[in-house]
Amino acid sequence: MSKGLIRGSRLLAAAWLLVGAGWAAAARAAEGWTRFRGPNGSGIAEAANLPVQWAEKDFNWRVKLPGVGHSSPVIWGDKLFLTSGDPKTARRFILCLKTAEGSTLWQREYESKKHEMNESNSYGTSTPAVDAERVYAYWTTPEEVTLLALMHDGKDAWRRNLGPFVAEHGSGTSPIVFEDKVIVSNDHEGKSSLFALDAKTGKTAWEVVRPKTEVEYHGSYSTPMVYQPEGGPPQVIFTSKAYGMTSVDARAGKVLWEVRDAFPTRCVGSPILAAGLIIAACGTTEPQQVTAVRPPSKGAPAKIAYTIEKYAPYVPTPIAKGDLVFLWGDSGRLACLRAATGEQLWKAKLETEFYGSPILVGDRLYCISQKGEVFVVAADSDKFSLLGRSPLGEPSYATPAIAAGTLYLRTFSHLISIGGRK
Repeated sequence: MSKGLIRGSRLLAAAWLLVGAGWAAAARAAEGWTRFRGPNGSGIAEAANLPVQWAEKDFNWRVKLPGVGHSSPVIWGDKLFLTSGDPKTARRFILCLKTAEGSTLWQREYESKKHEMNESNSYGTSTPAVDAERVYAYWTTPEEVTLLALMHDGKDAWRRNLGPFVAEHGSGTSPIVFEDKVIVSNDHEGKSSLFALDAKTGKTAWEVVRPKTEVEYHGSYSTPMVYQPEGGPPQVIFTSKAYGMTSVDARAGKVLWEVRDAFPTRCVGSPILAAGLIIAACGTTEPQQVTAVRPPSKGAPAKIAYTIEKYAPYVPTPIAKGDLVFLWGDSGRLACLRAATGEQLWKAKLETEFYGSPILVGDRLYCISQKGEVFVVAADSDKFSLLGRSPLGEPSYATPAIAAGTLYLRTFSHLISIGGRK
């Protein structure tokens, strides 16, 4: 390759990094922690003086939750919203807490129906989404996909039944909010669709019906993200084994492009943007794979840039820092990659297992193990460094949330606040 071409490639990669960084920065400035993994699902936050290790005496507060669950909290201003479920009755809970002391401002309860699901799933797995006016919650039974909205004071806004839900493991995706729409992936073994509902009324803004394919497994647990190409409409990115990576015009609901062969197994973790690529993982117990897709550009179609099997996560979502991507696997395997090429810079192994996804705070990664320990690792390209390890006193399958410099950690039946305001 000529020096001019190499220089041009580097400039293009740098431009993509700036676009991605600008999008993430704008999202963080405009929002709180409003969805699974925060603004646009990036998992990236800013916080000064957040500790890397602590004891129970260092908690701002620790509160007991009704039921159990694996969802993460979402935060808007001084209000925190969270879902949970009763494993004995399948009753669903939506709570609003004060961020300052963890006191309950209101709690709503909804009767539901017990049904078969994976033993690692729960009736409170889906993370809600929140905007300036409403909080949106999603759950399923075999008979009904429920998507509902409550005002910030807990009063009803609207509720929709999106049809039956067929899946042996239950559901796990979470809704997102884009502009004036609530968007949800409803991929399962029955009649599947991608939905956008009017955030104010709950009426269908658009629906993309998924055609049935010969693929064995149609269900997806992945939560979508928004991708903004230069000079084009904003796109919602969905991932699944059956349909691969799908781009839908976020405003019009039109499928723009698709890479059908992107994922050989089911998608649980969610897509992220790094170095101009959209990166997502898939898996079962084995094998697992990370796929990097290059979106369409200058007439060239979307295509797979590279795939990685070793050290690929199944449930946890990858995370990016600049031109780096960190893989945090279910079995405790970690790896740092060059985002543009997939080149492995280092690898490591923690002797424990994870379902929660890591978040990035400054130059540190925070992730909760299944046993309920928070591991803090340096987000460094040079080498693996374990900075801290702190027990929470109860197992956890949840992903951390952060707002106003405060870290919120959900275990099966408790919520803990650390750092920030006290």
